[in-house]
Amino acid sequence: MSIPVTVLDYGIGNLLNVLRALEHCGATPTVIDKASPEALNAPRLVLPGVGAFGDGMAELRARGFDDLVRRFAATGRPFLGICVGMQMMFEASEEMGEHAGLGLLGGRVRAIPATGGDGQPHRVPHIGWRPLQAARDWSRSILAEVAPGERAYFVHSFSADPADAQVRLADVDYDGRSICAAVQSGNLTGCQFHPERSAHAGLGMLHRFLAL
Repeated sequence: MSIPVTVLDYGIGNLLNVLRALEHCGATPTVIDKASPEALNAPRLVLPGVGAFGDGMAELRARGFDDLVRRFAATGRPFLGICVGMQMMFEASEEMGEHAGLGLLGGRVRAIPATGGDGQPHRVPHIGWRPLQAARDWSRSILAEVAPGERAYFVHSFSADPADAQVRLADVDYDGRSICAAVQSGNLTGCQFHPERSAHAGLGMLHRFLAL
């Protein structure tokens, strides 16, 4: 059975690989590059993203996607933000100035500290495979098919800091710094890692999202 999902194309994102991963998990993606009344009726909506937060928000506004996403979120149907797509779900970001986000979730996006927990310098951006740690019970979440400790792939210099700790679904440890790896609040879900590049953990998360 093919599962319909709508993916937003705003010129920023690893779109092709995301589409391939969704198809591998049984989805039939529909890609749109501007807001339309029909898109509001989509059964599921995905906001991918790479690059800078401010650039992403500017493109969303230019295509009318910012209003579409907010209205879609209010329907209660499943929504997924990936990487910068997850970051833009929050109220604001400090990346290259102050930028307002979509405001779907309370909290801000902040720079990953330039030092680890021991005060020693470490590499930023944070790049590589990290084991996912449970921030709360995820047995009925989009990570239900993922075991704690499975590794996911990250490439980012900024990370979300949710205002409500219950929104945090998973974290990763980066040299003693806890980084928010996934969030879920009602129908709103997001992952900082790239599921399309995260092998079993990423495909398991996408499969579960499609089952919501």
